Amino acid sequence: MRRENRNQKKSGSNMSIYITGGILLIAIAAFVITFIVYSNQLDDDLYTLDSEYLSKYNNTVEQENTTSASSSIGKTVEESKNTISTDNKQEENIKNEENKTSNSNTEKNSQSKNTKTSKEEKDPTFKKPIDGEISKEFAKDNLVYSETLKEWVTHLGVDIKAEKASVVKAAADGTVKYIKNDPRFGLTIIIEHSNGFESLYANLLTTEFVSEGEEVKAGQTIGTVGDSAIYEIVDESHLHFEILKNNENVNPSDYIKF
Repeated sequence: MRRENRNQKKSGSNMSIYITGGILLIAIAAFVITFIVYSNQLDDDLYTLDSEYLSKYNNTVEQENTTSASSSIGKTVEESKNTISTDNKQEENIKNEENKTSNSNTEKNSQSKNTKTSKEEKDPTFKKPIDGEISKEFAKDNLVYSETLKEWVTHLGVDIKAEKASVVKAAADGTVKYIKNDPRFGLTIIIEHSNGFESLYANLLTTEFVSEGEEVKAGQTIGTVGDSAIYEIVDESHLHFEILKNNENVNPSDYIKF
């Protein structure tokens, strides 16, 4: 009896193991089948989505290309004419600008040449307006004593000793600018020279040899020595002579060897 009970127990235990194993195998088989079916379905869905996306993309590209081609082909003849007219106007504007630039450069070159010519203009060569020694020197930055005024004053020229009625000559080529009776220096002639220079001849007796605006040459007679300078009336007979550059008095002895 005991052996039979033991055998029954063993067979029951084995049966339970078999049943459990079978259930596990069935479950595993069901899981594998489900996984395979789901994977195939997922691939189909992805393929469907890719096909739809590619179809939409191709349709969009074709529409854009068609629109672009249509718009290019659809230009009217009038639009083409307008485009050509605009291009022609732009070319004309460019040519006008080039002409303006060329004219401006020509004017600048001309001005540059004129400037160079004026810069290259030389100072006049001065000669003694009359023979004689200097009795009173040039004194712009210091003072000299005036016998007439009885005081120390500046002296913007040189006084050249000369007998009354001695001939006075132009010191350089130029044009007679003024002939006047100066209240300080009496009868006076001013000659305008090149490069901003002027020469002044004062204390004259006569000035009838030249007239204002007349062109004169160096050494040409322009007047005679007198005693018409009120500020130098006490001094011995002489010619008061000045040289100016750009309206500034300079020392005549720097330009003429007396």
